[in-house]
Amino acid sequence: MPRTVWSGAISFGLVTVPIHVVSAREDHSIHFHQVHLEDMGRVRSRKICEIEGREVAQSEIGKGYQWGKDTIIPVLDEELREIPLPTAKAIEIEAFVPLDSIDPIQIGDGYYLQPDGKVAAKPYTLLRKALERSSKVAVAKYAWSGRERLGLLRVRDDVIVLHAMRWSDEIRSPAELRPDEIELTDAEIAQAEQLIDGLTRDDLEGEEFTDRYTKAVEQLIEAKREHREPPSAEEPEQEPGQIVDLMAALKESVAKARKSRGDDATVHDLPKKKTAAKKTAAKKTTTARTAKKQPAKNAAKKTAARKPRRSA
Repeated sequence: MPRTVWSGAISFGLVTVPIHVVSAREDHSIHFHQVHLEDMGRVRSRKICEIEGREVAQSEIGKGYQWGKDTIIPVLDEELREIPLPTAKAIEIEAFVPLDSIDPIQIGDGYYLQPDGKVAAKPYTLLRKALERSSKVAVAKYAWSGRERLGLLRVRDDVIVLHAMRWSDEIRSPAELRPDEIELTDAEIAQAEQLIDGLTRDDLEGEEFTDRYTKAVEQLIEAKREHREPPSAEEPEQEPGQIVDLMAALKESVAKARKSRGDDATVHDLPKKKTAAKKTAAKKTTTARTAKKQPAKNAAKKTAARKPRRSA
């Protein structure tokens, strides 16, 4: 059972839903200790009081706010918990909006909300079903870790999920990062669309969506524990020379995407524009008319080119 991160309630109009908050993520990454390489002794971070010059226990440590150069104002956890803020003890739903109206860059870590006992089961289920039927998500405010936050409530596998959100003024504008306007041809854009189609899939299941780095680190640690050579990296496939032409790079990418899916890897050129086709047809018609106007000349050329037969 995952550890409870926070306990409180969801405030939904006049409806209150007591809940426990648990993390929706599991950390499978490999963690290392800091060690002294000469003798493999652990290197630890110790908390030292600058005035007394001694290490202090966690029970002696509290919060302090720097006011000016020489003044620190102590703030107790109990005082923060008693701040007269409605969202300090409840997740207050402020509005319901379509999910696609929220920029994904604002959405952060996710937490599962668990109903706190049988009494909370009915209002919890009511909110979950209402969210599902409305096809909307709830935007809420709550206070954790000394600040008021913005959150998003949605449903996943019959469980309500709370996503931490950034306030709009916390998102930097990307305007200064945009490149200058670049001219692209319709053919280049069409090839890019073909590449997107070639890489489109219905899910994210498969070997390519597994954590290869963690597996490689595990193999490295196991090899060193057994005093044998760690596995070496596979030789990369021989790549052709660097492709400078954008269209050539797109065509090659489309071919590789099709090959990986088992489709025909042949990349056909896009049909030419109608104007070009009309010009070609007009040129052929003009050539045919010219040939009709000069039958004698062409016939003379054919007669001159024909060799006389040898007599028996």
